[in-house]
Amino acid sequence: MLEDIDTRLAGRLLEARQARGLTLDQLASRSGVSRAMISRIERGDSSPTAALLGKLCGGLGITMSSLFAQLEGEPSPLIRRADQPVWRDPETGYVRRNVAPPGTGTAQEIVHVRLPVGAKVAYPAASYVAVDQHILVLGGTLEFGNADQVFRLEEGDCLRVPKPADSWYRNPGRRVAEYLVLLIRRGDLHGR
Repeated sequence: MLEDIDTRLAGRLLEARQARGLTLDQLASRSGVSRAMISRIERGDSSPTAALLGKLCGGLGITMSSLFAQLEGEPSPLIRRADQPVWRDPETGYVRRNVAPPGTGTAQEIVHVRLPVGAKVAYPAASYVAVDQHILVLGGTLEFGNADQVFRLEEGDCLRVPKPADSWYRNPGRRVAEYLVLLIRRGDLHGR
């Protein structure tokens, strides 16, 4: 299933870039990802890391959650766990599962994440523009860096992401950090 989602992800990234009328060079400039790497990802020759996906989504003006949600078929108010798209970052082992039913027209998204011990995933500020995000820790310990602030979250803690800034998630604990990211899209990311 992971190979299938990587193939669909490559196609969706290509579609998103073309739908916005962006050349490889333009997306490279907007995202900070090299033209060659974007090309390899879109062809399915390279599996992107979470950090690269965050940069590409920022350059495309979409959230990672909406990118993954668009990989699914027909909209339905119910999505069974077995049908929720799961993606694993080849670099860190970070696993994300989109749990909210896709295509329902709501601005809300819910992502379940498992971050391995010692793993760190960074996202550019563009990943946080035009979205309101909350992080709810279900188990383990999680550190979240947002610009110059670092928040340490334990099981049950919930943080509203303070501002659109370069940010990172890190698991400093001794067991997998498990958390939900709840997002509400607030409009077009490129309406700045």
